[in-house]
Amino acid sequence: MSKVAATFRLMRAGWIMTREGVISALPAEGLSGLPAFGHRIAGLLARRRAMTARRSERMSRAINKLGPSYVKLGQFLATRPDVVGTEVADDLALLQDQLDFFPMEASVKAIEGSLGRALLDLYVSFDEPIAAASIAQVHPAFVRSNGEIKKVAVKVVRPGVRQRFNNDLESFFLVAKWQERYVPATRRLRPIEVTRTLAQTTRIEMDLRLEAAALSEIGENTKDDPGFRVPMVDWERTGRDVLTLEWIDGVKMSDIEGLRAAGHNLIKLAETLIQSFLRHTLRDGFFHADMHPGNLFVDSEGHIVAVDFGITGRLGKKERRFLAEILYGFITRDYARVAEVHFEAGYVPHHHDVSSFAQAIRAIGEPIHGQPAETISMAKLLTLLFEVTELFDMETRPELVMLQKTMVVVEGVSRTLDAHFNMWKASEPVVGGWIRRNLGPQGILIDARDGAHAVLHLARQAPELVARADRLSQELDLMAENGLRFDEQTAKAIGKAEARHTRSGRVALWVIAICLVVITYKLVA
Repeated sequence: MSKVAATFRLMRAGWIMTREGVISALPAEGLSGLPAFGHRIAGLLARRRAMTARRSERMSRAINKLGPSYVKLGQFLATRPDVVGTEVADDLALLQDQLDFFPMEASVKAIEGSLGRALLDLYVSFDEPIAAASIAQVHPAFVRSNGEIKKVAVKVVRPGVRQRFNNDLESFFLVAKWQERYVPATRRLRPIEVTRTLAQTTRIEMDLRLEAAALSEIGENTKDDPGFRVPMVDWERTGRDVLTLEWIDGVKMSDIEGLRAAGHNLIKLAETLIQSFLRHTLRDGFFHADMHPGNLFVDSEGHIVAVDFGITGRLGKKERRFLAEILYGFITRDYARVAEVHFEAGYVPHHHDVSSFAQAIRAIGEPIHGQPAETISMAKLLTLLFEVTELFDMETRPELVMLQKTMVVVEGVSRTLDAHFNMWKASEPVVGGWIRRNLGPQGILIDARDGAHAVLHLARQAPELVARADRLSQELDLMAENGLRFDEQTAKAIGKAEARHTRSGRVALWVIAICLVVITYKLVA
């Protein structure tokens, strides 16, 4: 019955989005036949007041009606323009949590249940919430530490949000499966994998111990970095449902006039922000993936302080080298090397021609070299690059798309601080230094050392690998003699799966039929 329940939840979500004018506001260019007819019907069923609002306002109203799971889905899809398109992603990026506060009693219960201690044993005082989001809300509080009273921020998970998200997740997976089955052109985007990524990131975000760990790791990585820091974690008062952090007194980076009034150097802040992000990405391979201005403060000493580490991204060594070589290749106009890097990394299938791919890369790079440096957007360059790779069957790489989207946001914040911001000049100390260390003689020595370690590890496993190969050879011989056979349990499992598929197909057809009857009735009435 879970699929049936998920289907009805989807019907409710579809109806709310239709009534709020979201469906009719989506791009309809190129639609024909039944999809075009459905788009027109959605316009007729939308509320009149919804049709006068901007698309971003319609989305915000509908998603907040649908609840925390859909708010989180919208925020996640804002980081995936490859899935929803650039225009829709930009609208979703404006989505702000507008959920109501939940009662103080629920916060107290969650804290005491998570930490196993009475509230007054943990905090000297605990105040009403000041901010509420889809996953949690934040309370100001005071603690006694080393004989001093210090102000802290206490983040508490929203009651029932895990169960609500798990229920809605069934609907999200159902849509992803339908998309892969019935819309072959979207299989390259791997919608099921995208949904699985959403599920994983949100489960991590709902365990505040993991956010605390991310804060701690980035704090260690950046302890010697100039002009950037993160809040300190109070581990004694942190558990699955509660996170206690140092209170940050500062000016939000979205408040440009406030930054000026406080006497901060906006040009220096823009440079520090982009260099900090690139250090986290290239040097550490671990970055804050939600660096919008509301999550960035500037303290009294002029340091950028990042908060809300629920969404983070990681890049392996291969991905970091891939990024650095791409940027360096565009700077030096070595388009053949940029193309080769894509093939070496396995991002573009080898049945494509490297020279043809290099030609497509040149079409992106050459127009850039005729422009002033301050007008060239590194984020835009990566966006164009990923658009071109679609022509060469490059599958979606979630970690690279998240990086690209974060870079778009960070670069945008830097340009609001400094209208003449030169992305390339600001980035050179970090990107150039990383390239010299990792792609030059020092990098060759490091690769040789890593290769030697890999060979030694393989040698240690040699006896086990030989035994496995021998067993595999015997199994193949038996298969060649007797053929491939299913055991009884496997055959029964296949039969049950086929039966479930048939039943769910019948249910889906009945649900679709009922929806059509309801829509027809509404139109006639």
